[in-house]
Amino acid sequence: MNIEKKLVTHLTKCYCLAPLRYRDKLHYLVASEKNYSCLLVDTHGNVEEEIWSEPGGTMSMVWIPGTDGKFLATHRMYSPNDSKQASIVLVEPPEHPGPWKVTTLAELPHVHRFDLLTRNGVQYLLACTLCSGRDYKDDWTHPGKVYAAALSPDFPQSVQSPLALTVLKDNLTQNHGYCRVKLENTEAGLVTADSGVYLFIPPESPQGQWTIRQLLDKPISDALLVDLDHDGLPELVTLEPFHGDFVSVYHDSPNGYQQVYALDRPFQFGHAICCAQLNGLDCAVLGARKGERDLLALYHKGPEPGDYAYTVIDHDVGAANVLYDRVDGKDILLSANREIDEVAYYIIH
Repeated sequence: MNIEKKLVTHLTKCYCLAPLRYRDKLHYLVASEKNYSCLLVDTHGNVEEEIWSEPGGTMSMVWIPGTDGKFLATHRMYSPNDSKQASIVLVEPPEHPGPWKVTTLAELPHVHRFDLLTRNGVQYLLACTLCSGRDYKDDWTHPGKVYAAALSPDFPQSVQSPLALTVLKDNLTQNHGYCRVKLENTEAGLVTADSGVYLFIPPESPQGQWTIRQLLDKPISDALLVDLDHDGLPELVTLEPFHGDFVSVYHDSPNGYQQVYALDRPFQFGHAICCAQLNGLDCAVLGARKGERDLLALYHKGPEPGDYAYTVIDHDVGAANVLYDRVDGKDILLSANREIDEVAYYIIH
């Protein structure tokens, strides 16, 4: 791959990335996990404006479909040990020149990941807490939970705050990873924890029950589902265990997901993970925050289920998260290279 890199900006402990539709154009959001800025970036990697300068602590951001520039974000989720004041906020662009409006939607201590999922025209908020409390540093004795709420048809025009959240599942220690999954007739959430990988499927109606399926029963930090070998079944690509050092690929089978590949090199503190199509290849883009701190593109080279290879996109950058898009006919990656405080824009020629 011929890779061109552009520096977007330097942002201390840059962490979170998300697409945003604003003023009839696609933009990107970039935010820090510490007490620093959230920035609005255009699709060519140019900073347009600062949305907020503080409080930061942003681990997740999600555009509200159908709106002009409105999105949800986490605030004050600074780290596993400093997240008791964490919340989910509604962010709205100004009608006239001025600051963006920020409204607290839900006080949710230790909230790490969340998303908006739609089924049969109804939007649901799915929110995951990394833990449920801390008595001391690195305390994991209070497991995290997964919460949900059905949103009103005119959301976010009418916002009921605090939002009423229902616990879908508890006892999820190190409830860290999340990925949106598109099924045939709905969107679902892929959630990872020390006890494995779970698929959360919204109900057919707000009065119904969520479906929860466990796909894997071992400690997983982050995961995604993507059909890399084009056999019609998505592979489960994992970073494991929590903030761990291993990359694996699991293939679906009648007996569940079976491991068919393990990366043959250390991948310390694996953290960034996303699906991408680079030069026509379906890939899993992966970033590590320790050791060699590489950003990799993992792909299936065939013909056997376990025949995988990878390309190093960048070295010694320590990506926390990465976002894929296609702009002007070119594949691009936006990467929050947290360990060097760098937001980078890669063009894959």
